[in-house]
This record gives sequence, structure tokens and C-alpha cells, in this order.
Amino acid sequence: MQFIDFTIVGIYILALVFVGLHFQRKASQGIDSYFLGNRSLPWWALGASGMSSNLDISGTMIIVALVYAIGAKGFYIEIRGGVTLIMAFLMIFMGKWNRRAQVMTLAEWMQFRFGDDNEGKTARFITAVTSIIVTIAMITYFAIGGGKFLDKFLGIPGFWGLPSEFWAAAVLIGIAMIYTVASGLYGVIWTDVFQGLLIFATIVYIAIRALGITLPDEFMVSMPLKETAGGGFKAYLTNYREWTSIIPKWNLNIDSESVYSMYNLFGIAIMFYVFKVVIEGSGGTGNYMIQRYFAAKNDREAGLLSLFWTFLLSFRWPFIGAMAIWGVYLAGQISDPEMVLPMVVATLPVGIKGFLVAGLMAAAMSTFDSTVNAGAAYWVKDIYLQHINPNADNKKQMRQSYLASIIIVVLGLLLMLVIKNINEIWGWITMSIGAGMIVPQLVRWYWWRLNGYGYAIGMATGTVAAIVWKLVMPEGTEEYFAFIFSAGLSLAGTIIGTLLTKPTDEKVLSNFYKITRPFGFWTPIREKFSEKFLSKVDAENRRDIFSIFFAVPWQICLFLMWMMFVMKRWDNFVAMLIFTVILSVILYFSWFRHLSTEVTEKAEK
Repeated sequence: MQFIDFTIVGIYILALVFVGLHFQRKASQGIDSYFLGNRSLPWWALGASGMSSNLDISGTMIIVALVYAIGAKGFYIEIRGGVTLIMAFLMIFMGKWNRRAQVMTLAEWMQFRFGDDNEGKTARFITAVTSIIVTIAMITYFAIGGGKFLDKFLGIPGFWGLPSEFWAAAVLIGIAMIYTVASGLYGVIWTDVFQGLLIFATIVYIAIRALGITLPDEFMVSMPLKETAGGGFKAYLTNYREWTSIIPKWNLNIDSESVYSMYNLFGIAIMFYVFKVVIEGSGGTGNYMIQRYFAAKNDREAGLLSLFWTFLLSFRWPFIGAMAIWGVYLAGQISDPEMVLPMVVATLPVGIKGFLVAGLMAAAMSTFDSTVNAGAAYWVKDIYLQHINPNADNKKQMRQSYLASIIIVVLGLLLMLVIKNINEIWGWITMSIGAGMIVPQLVRWYWWRLNGYGYAIGMATGTVAAIVWKLVMPEGTEEYFAFIFSAGLSLAGTIIGTLLTKPTDEKVLSNFYKITRPFGFWTPIREKFSEKFLSKVDAENRRDIFSIFFAVPWQICLFLMWMMFVMKRWDNFVAMLIFTVILSVILYFSWFRHLSTEVTEKAEK
């Protein structure tokens, strides 16, 4: 980069820190303010912040790599996590179900569901511990991608025996730490809104430039090779029509020497990813995503923030498509697909390059800050105040909030020295450790008999299984085996732990059902309520179940539509546009016009 580029990045960083520090006093009023913004933040800011938090450098580098190497069909691989299909479930019903509990963290929610006795406390503690582990893994994931990207531009040398990528990541994370630690969720949300504007401007610029590129009928793409094939990278021939096709194939026929040959059984892989998303979406989410729903004012705003979040997130895909097109256009300059993004940015004119680097730094920091803030909440609210110092005053609570944020970041940064590949850590997070939590997370909503012990044992078993898998299994093992291993052991632990211990207190379950109003297997609890109440619950649930069958394809069509636009596949674009409009009309009548501002009774905790 040149002086003007560094100047642009410097101005952006100063503005970011100023916005964050501006909210320091407001955030330091207490942990409700620090972690939830006193539930006073507007839905559009929460939604815009959510979009910024989902658009990170690491994930973008992975998806660009897949679309560059495999073509538009790489979109379907990222159904495993990068497409964020869980948003459809959060939009229709899962967001409002979580908001109704009026808690601060997913771990605190466990005592709402299982009670204040030992089973509730056990479930809460295990959830806090596993959530912190996931947070550290996510920090590592962000650090690897951010380090790879910024290392190409900042020119920071390696020293103290640590590589330059580590120090580039440390600079990025250090800047974000300033405002995240100081201003909590207030700083996270409003800096995310500020960064979202910069991200959107970046997307528009890249998409417009890519529309001016015409790809040849045939061209070469590069893919990484397995270690058994000597490592490195190899170029492969493809053609424009096949590369831009969005019709899934049963088999991709990728060279068996390539790392991406793990996706050759494409049909099975996609069905598996969809199955995973349905389970994951129906079970909810945690960490930084769910924190925005805990901070929502009412059911209607939970739905509106989801809709706005998803709409804004759709603009990630023309950016992905544009970057992949540029990667192909650069031809022989690309070897590592994960380096397409920084390589493209490196070719930009002076000034524009600084603007783009600032925009992508914004993408990285907006995801990082949300994750750290949510992770620290588990330590303060669910471990420190529950088990170490229940009578801590506000000053001590805030000190713990700052300290937890710093320690989580340092651990995640150090783990970066062990894990080098972005796709490797992302695959482990989404398909292994996430799988270890997916069963108890799902069952807690739909089966009255699940108790806190069954939930805790299932979560602990699945998490340990995921860690063991990471330590002992060879590189390149198919991701669905990791999912089956972790989820299978978690399922066994959940069922055995539940059936060997007594049910949750009926009063706790009745309170949970009255407040949350879920569908599923709740007959023994439903019998305690009036027909009038149950009729209202059933009508709401029928609308939600109907709507989710249209919300998932709506989100997929919306995202693919914009990618087809930038790839200039007008036939596919028009088809996706028509489907998106039809599905939008259906969702308006089945879901949107029924959004309620009703605030349920405060949950008994």
C-alpha cells in the first residue's frame, strides 16, 4: 500500500475507536447495559449490526475460494454455515422464542428452562463452558483469516519466533479490543452500523467493477492438493457455463488429488448440510447471534431485525461472486484459492486499495467484537456471579467483563499458532464442535421430558467428542463423519442422562411453556392450560410451521439472485428473482402481517 492507502485506513481506525469510546460511560452502568444495551437499541441497528457480524474476512476468504475453484455451486457447500440459513428459522420463530425468556445469555436461559435447582445450575454451567470454548475457536478462525489478509498489505515482519501473519492478526484484534472492551454491546452495535456502511460501499464498488469483466468461454482455476499428493496447488480447466451454473450435481468429479475432492459426493453432501441446517435452525443458536434477540424490545422487533439482517446479508453474495470473477480474470497470478481475496485487493489503484482494506478490516472487526462481547458475558453472568462471587458490586462485575474479554482473545490468538488453514478451523467449528451441541440444543425446545442433567451430559459429551476428533483424526477426513461422531455421542449422552434422572419440576416447565409457547411434544404440560390459551398458541405455531417451509428457499433464492446478477447469468437471475418475489408474497401473508408487539409476562427465574 501507498501513503494515501495507509492514511485512509488510519482515518477509519480513529473514527472506529472514537465511536466505540463514545459509548464507554453508557455501557459501564452495569452488565445489563454492557452486554444487552439495556434492551433499548432499535431493531434496525441490531439487524445492521448482525449483517456486519456475519460478514467476516475468514468466512469471505473461504467462500470466495470455493466459488472461484468450483464455481457458483460452491454456494451450496457453504450451506454448512457460510450461507447462514439459520436466519430463516430465527426470523420465523426461533428469534422470538429466545427473546421471550428475557435473559442475558444462553446459559442463563437454561435455568429458565430447567429451574434453579442443581439440574438447572448444571445445565447453565456446562453451557457457559462450552460457549466459551466455541468463542475461543471462533477468535482463532477470525485471526487466521484476518492475519492472512492483512499480512499481504501491512508488511509487518515476524519476530520473537512468531510469523508475520500472527502479528498482522494481533494488530487487527488489538484495535477491535479497544472499543469492544470499553463500550460493550453499545460500542459493538454502533461501530457495526458504522462499519456496515463502509462494507456496503465496498460491495457496490467491487460488484460494479466485476460487471465490466467478461470471462472467456474456457479458463483455468487452481485448487489445493492433498499432502499425500505432494501438497501445493494445481490448475484445472473449466468453462463459463459450467462455472456459473447453479443446478446442483450429484457428483462433481473433482480430481482425487485435490483437497476439494472431499465434496465429490456433492448430492449427499448438500443433503447432509441441509439436514444439519434444519436441525441447527430448529434448535436455535448462541453467542453473538442470539445476543441480539435477547436485546430486542418485543416479538415484532425480533422479526423485523431478522428480516433486515437477512436482506442486508444477501449483498454479501454479489461481493463473493465479483471476487471470484476477478480471481479468474487474474489467471496465473492465483495459486492458493484462499488468497483470491487479498490478491484481488492488491491489484486495485492507490486510494481505492486503502478504502477496500478498511472495508474488509471492518468486516473482520465487526464479527470479532460481537463474538468477544458475547463470550465474556458467559464468564461474568454464568460463572463468576453464579459460582465465584455472587455478591460482586458493579465495579467488580465490569472489571471481570474487561478481563474475560482480554483472556478469551489472547487464548484464541495463541491457538492460531497451531491451526493454519481457515477451512480446517471453520469445518471443525461447523461440522464437529457445533455437531456436538446440536442435539441437546434441539431437544430442549420440543420435548418436555428433557431435563438439565440430560442436556448437560449431552453437551459435555459432544464437546469432548469434537475435541478428541480434532486431536486424533487425520487431515482430510470427510466432514460428515465428524458430524456423525460428535452428534451421535451427544445424542446418546442426552437420552441416557435424561432417562436416568427425574423430570424437571412441573411448575418450571409450565412457566417455560406459558412464556415461550413452542410446538412439539408438550402434551403433559399443555393439559394444565385453558383451551382458549392453547387455541391461540396452536394458531401461532401453525403459521410458523407453514412459513418456515417458504422462508428457507426464500433466503436461498435471494442470495443466489444477487450472485447471478454480478456473474451476468441473466437467465438464472430472472428465475431467482421470480421465485424470490413469489415466496416474499407468501411470507407476507403467512408471517409478516402477523408480527406482534405483544410483550409476554416476565419469565419466572
